[in-house]
Amino acid sequence: MAKSEVLSASLEDYLEAIFHIVSEKQAARAKDIAKRLKVNNSSVTGALRALAEKGFINYAPYDVITLTPRGNELAEEVVRKHEALRDFFVKILYIDPGEAEEAACKMEHAVSRTILDKLILFMEFVESCPRGGENWIKEFWNNCEYVCEYGNKPYKNCERCITRSLDNFKEKKKLMESDLKETLLGELSCGQRGKILKIKGRGGIKKRMAAMGVRPGSIIEVENISPVDNSIEVKVKGYHLTLRDDEASKITVELYP
Repeated sequence: MAKSEVLSASLEDYLEAIFHIVSEKQAARAKDIAKRLKVNNSSVTGALRALAEKGFINYAPYDVITLTPRGNELAEEVVRKHEALRDFFVKILYIDPGEAEEAACKMEHAVSRTILDKLILFMEFVESCPRGGENWIKEFWNNCEYVCEYGNKPYKNCERCITRSLDNFKEKKKLMESDLKETLLGELSCGQRGKILKIKGRGGIKKRMAAMGVRPGSIIEVENISPVDNSIEVKVKGYHLTLRDDEASKITVELYP
């Protein structure tokens, strides 16, 4: 795995911009990068030369720009950090999306792989724990924040929160036992999410998933389905992956509501 420390924050921003443009257009041009980052052309030229010298991009003046395998690997890691941080700020801390985007841009360069993995694991825990979920997060902002800010005694609110969580868990457990929606990943529609229950097979997709820390219990989301070959684009552990139809059929998930 390429290490983000080999590049400055500025060059990582350029690499990330190239990654997104290439994802949309298959190749990038200097003017596209300048427009995306809101910088002048001379700044782009200097950054492209530096990235090319380090082996992260294929670049020649007046030609299109593409990522090398090494550059693509590092760009994916930077994008993963950015999206995980943004999701944490928006979904857990309820920060305005615009402010969250700006903060993620600044922080992505300093977050280590270990911290990122634990942050993603925590977000999955909040979503899947019986005492977690959206209601639990709202309870924090409605009660716990007030307690912390004004020094009020938390016991009454905490007792109510725990009781409510236990009641919700009992109801959820009954519903899950009576209507467990277990299906194959390939059966999910765009935008649907599920918790991985099982990954069949010994090689290929199973090894690929294991290398990224994806295992039963991980949350996976379908982002796009190709109308041509039924391959699906998914997001899991902050990674964006494209799976063939036969690979998706080896992954059993529990559908999230």
